[in-house]
Amino acid sequence: MAITAGMVKELREMTGAGMMDCKKALSETNGDMDAAVEFLRKNGQAKAEKKAGRIAAEGIVKTVVKDNKAAIVEVNSETDFVAKNDEFQGFVETVVNQIVDSEAADMDAFMAEAWAADTTKTVKDALVEKIAVIGENLNIRRFEKVAADNGCVVSYIHGGGRIGVLVVADTDVVNDDIKACLKNVAMQVAAMSPKYVSRDEVSQEYMEHEKEILLAQAKKENPEKPENIIEKMIIGRLNKEMKEICLLDQVYVQDSDLTVAKYVDKVAKENNANVTVKKFVRFETGEGLEKKVDDFAAEVAAQAGM
Repeated sequence: MAITAGMVKELREMTGAGMMDCKKALSETNGDMDAAVEFLRKNGQAKAEKKAGRIAAEGIVKTVVKDNKAAIVEVNSETDFVAKNDEFQGFVETVVNQIVDSEAADMDAFMAEAWAADTTKTVKDALVEKIAVIGENLNIRRFEKVAADNGCVVSYIHGGGRIGVLVVADTDVVNDDIKACLKNVAMQVAAMSPKYVSRDEVSQEYMEHEKEILLAQAKKENPEKPENIIEKMIIGRLNKEMKEICLLDQVYVQDSDLTVAKYVDKVAKENNANVTVKKFVRFETGEGLEKKVDDFAAEVAAQAGM
């Protein structure tokens, strides 16, 4: 029977196998969908199907800097053991190197583009094949690309890939001292997890929301104090919060006498440079994902019908 594009699409969605593999499977089984699924399973191309529902909350973050641009990616696995596997690490390395040159603006576009290591496949096809080889569910969760048009970008990886950071700065001098300074700033981002570069990025809506919360807290804690005193308390507490969430306001972890802003200014003056930190990206493996907690006793009991 004639194999239609709709049939190929349906089989691909069912199994996660590549388009050409699905077309071949349908041709070999005369369009029988169930038989085509079995054909793909026997040939290893649909091994990912059973694994797609498993939680993949481990994995690694990788970065790459290429000239004045950089990319960061998080790829998840089910176990930390696989995250340390050379096969997995090599796959993630290939992914991040493709992303830095990719025109894809989102994950759907990236997954649909040709796989750089074998252009007969898509990125999605390569991922499915890697799932079959490694034997765990894998997920290219997120990526971001940055560019430093008037300066440089540096990267930092912490804990073997548990946390990855990119820092972009405008600077009229790019030398080893400036790069080392920005690397230290990236380490600060990894350690202290700021939300913003500076107070300029904090929206008025966020500030008003925080003021409401702090006002309620202050009134509850100090019901006898007059409004003008409470107002001063709120300003003090809000400033303290800004020093925690804004990178440049944070105390520099390697020298508590300095803020990050003062540290950057110090290095800039020593190198007759003008340096402005413009942006950072921080990925932490598995953040926001529900991690599976294995309960071996419960698993045995369930299998025994207890």
